[in-house]
Amino acid sequence: MPKYVVIAALLISVATPALAAEYYLGQDPTTKKCKVVTEKPDGQTLVMIGTETYATKEEAKAARRGIAECPKKDASN
Repeated sequence: MPKYVVIAALLISVATPALAAEYYLGQDPTTKKCKVVTEKPDGQTLVMIGTETYATKEEAKAARRGIAECPKKDASN
């Protein structure tokens, strides 16, 4: 019985980080448009705006509205 508890705990500890989605704010360096992405910007095709990650897409969108680097008329994504 304790063996199964240990196995279950290990499976849960490995699977939990994979389920947590993170959102980033990225800016295209040529067009200067900002968008919310799920992969950390690489610095080439997208430049990361700020240093924070966001738990939900809605949080990232709200943060994007308050950042000076992101054009206000940019309503995409």
